[in-house]
Amino acid sequence: MSIHGVLGAATSYPKHYHPEALFAIPRSQGRDVILSQYPNLTVDSLGIGVDWWHAFEVSWLNHQGISQVALARFAIPASSPNIVESKSLKLYLNSLNFTAFASSQALIETITQDLSACVGAPVQVSLFGLDAVNDGSGLLISRPNGRCIDQAFDGVDIKIALTEHPDASLLGRDKVESEQDVTYQLYSNLLRSNCPVTDQPDWGTLAIEMSSRVVVNEANLLDYVLSFRQHNGFHEQCVEQIFADLMEYFVPSQLIVRAWYTRRGGIDINPCRVSDIGLLPTPSRLVRQ
Repeated sequence: MSIHGVLGAATSYPKHYHPEALFAIPRSQGRDVILSQYPNLTVDSLGIGVDWWHAFEVSWLNHQGISQVALARFAIPASSPNIVESKSLKLYLNSLNFTAFASSQALIETITQDLSACVGAPVQVSLFGLDAVNDGSGLLISRPNGRCIDQAFDGVDIKIALTEHPDASLLGRDKVESEQDVTYQLYSNLLRSNCPVTDQPDWGTLAIEMSSRVVVNEANLLDYVLSFRQHNGFHEQCVEQIFADLMEYFVPSQLIVRAWYTRRGGIDINPCRVSDIGLLPTPSRLVRQ
């Protein structure tokens, strides 16, 4: 019996090593939109950083033809000219399932070479055994720093409007400045956007660490986060949009914007942008991942 409708579209997965499956998307596609909103900003103003990807369905063959499994982390520099389309990465990783490698290091070297060629910059590839969650290797479940803003509207008689695109003007309502910088550590689990390729929803946790004289109104910030709910944008582009909006409205002396997106197709994406390379945090995973 065949299945029709949205569930009926079959995907052909390569059964042999197929680096051509990787599809590059220029970062300029999203950045040009942001820079058109803020002519005073440059590409460098969109933050220094890394996109950390976790792949939970990595498999290959050893010399005996026995399937091997592992988890992987890919660190893609924000300075790379391209990102890799996530479904194409899934297809590529699946093409390794029936390919024999002399060692796990040989697998790492192959993935490093192929991903680096796709994004146009050196990619760092790390492989973890399935017991790595308990060995201190960095795959332990973490949590964002600071305070969650998701209850900022509790007890307030207001209905939040659904917007088609992010609305940065929400950040500027009731603007108040202090006499000196105040440091904020805030996060929300309500970040939602849509994939520009499939239109499927992407959910994530957004964390902001910022020092600014402009006082952060948590309700306004939450309203702004919710304005992404119907926006079509890649994970990396959404984080850079948020970074640019915060830079414009809060003029912070220090800024960190990072997001942990839930996985689809066995892959999660975790972009991070910082105003100074010294602020770059270590990669981590959240309980939703």
